[in-house]
Amino acid sequence: FTLGNCYFKGRGVNQNYNEAVSWYQRAADLGFRWAQNALGNCYKDGRGVHQNYETAVEWFRKAADQGLVVAYFNLGERYFDGTGVPIDRDEAVRCFHVAAEQGSTKAQLALAYCYYKGEGTDRSYSKAFRWFKEAGDQGSSESQYMVGQCYQTGQGVPKDLQQALLWYRKAADQDIVEAMY
Repeated sequence: FTLGNCYFKGRGVNQNYNEAVSWYQRAADLGFRWAQNALGNCYKDGRGVHQNYETAVEWFRKAADQGLVVAYFNLGERYFDGTGVPIDRDEAVRCFHVAAEQGSTKAQLALAYCYYKGEGTDRSYSKAFRWFKEAGDQGSSESQYMVGQCYQTGQGVPKDLQQALLWYRKAADQDIVEAMY
């Protein structure tokens, strides 16, 4: 798997996606979950292989079945967008929730938006706020902006303009233009 990453990123060798896929495939066939996820990304993006969303989903699922957090997020994205599988927002929310509970900032943000917009689940501003804040506390600038929005509008949390200002400043410090405006 490490050799695959060297070829994928061009570290110590010339970048070669085909060679990276070859090493990822060997490790993935031996059940290494990180290689399975990496191979899923290669199929999703068409790097070193012909783009194939269905095959990407198969590899993400294998890695997720072994508990790899990022694979749950990747699988959730596929179900949300319907790339490689039929759109299933309920399943997307389930995948995002598994990854969010294990600390994935990207999954926390995705789950927060699902609750905020009522996609794949009932709309719940309080649950959206919880997940925006979890991700914001980990440094997600977009989440920090949304925490500020929630405090400013009182969605999911009591209205508090001082808290809104604090969270907007955190987002602005990370160049979120909307927070600066």
